[in-house]
Amino acid sequence: MRSVGVEEELLLVDARSGEPLALSGALLEAADRFVERQPDGGGESQGHTFEKELQEEQLEFATKPVTEMGELLKEITRWRGEAARHAASAGALVAALGTSPLPVQPSLSAGKRYEWVGEQFGLTAQEQLTCGCHIHVSVDSDEEGVAVLDRIRPWLPVLTAMSANSPFWQGEDSGYASYRSRVWNRLPSAGPTDLFGSADRYHEQVRAMLDTGVLRDKGMMYFDARLSAAYPTVEVRVADVCLDASTPVLLAALVRGLVETASRAWQDGQPPARINTGLLRLAAWRAGRSGLDGPLIDPRTMRETSPAVAVEALHAHVREALADHGDDERVREGITRLLEHGNGARVQRALLRTEGTLGGMTTRCAEITTGARA
Repeated sequence: MRSVGVEEELLLVDARSGEPLALSGALLEAADRFVERQPDGGGESQGHTFEKELQEEQLEFATKPVTEMGELLKEITRWRGEAARHAASAGALVAALGTSPLPVQPSLSAGKRYEWVGEQFGLTAQEQLTCGCHIHVSVDSDEEGVAVLDRIRPWLPVLTAMSANSPFWQGEDSGYASYRSRVWNRLPSAGPTDLFGSADRYHEQVRAMLDTGVLRDKGMMYFDARLSAAYPTVEVRVADVCLDASTPVLLAALVRGLVETASRAWQDGQPPARINTGLLRLAAWRAGRSGLDGPLIDPRTMRETSPAVAVEALHAHVREALADHGDDERVREGITRLLEHGNGARVQRALLRTEGTLGGMTTRCAEITTGARA
């Protein structure tokens, strides 16, 4: 069975005001000190998985690769809780929000790579305080991985819509469900890709892009889905970080289903759908705009449809693989719950109506992030 891992980026906010705080360096030091205090032989408690990201107002963690979705939920819950514990020592909270609801002037993290990004991309980098969820699924080879990339392209906007959790930007309602996806796509290598056709052509394109000098390294291939530079995985990068910990598990099960379905089609000699990249960009924009509260683009026809139809089409497309993995019941229940109660964007807007302020809404979202309050 293919293994799955998830990377999440969390927003660090003041426990009272909800304003973003540039604390990632301090929290990483606290996590390091905690590890050092643990007795030898402490197993998993001997290490942590936190890393800094582009801005000091965010903290990233990665789960270990697992094959069972219940174990993935435990991993995500565990590391969200650990992040919250370290943040609390500094009077802060962690919030699984794709963007800061409150106005912020982000602080670039220290380091030569981030300095280079800031100089190269200017205001685009300075404003780039966004938190995503990246899902890794194991593949046997680059050739299989590229065959998967070519075949999952039309389905990725549906994942953006399901995960959408960033309606606010600089204190205002953006009108989008996932404004993170729009901010992220300002970067020159971000977005959907053309068909590659083979691993050789994939790597040729990566080399050609690096040779332009616009990008510093392979880690800056910000494709919607790519071969991981560090692991033998396909990495799907279109999702916002999700408010409730169960949602990334739902997405991970669907992504594994997409990878398995695509691999089987490749092995059976079925060609990928030859959908123009321009159409995929429109589908991605529509997903970011609508989330689950407006029309989406049907991945099968590239025509407008309802969110329920688009999500059900995705489910039907991967159902055989889900059943083989033992994930179909979990996915069916998760989809029903998500369509009924809404994604993070809908929850944020509802909380703003009840809490009355963006700060109050943000701190409530921090409670939901760690399961302290539903």
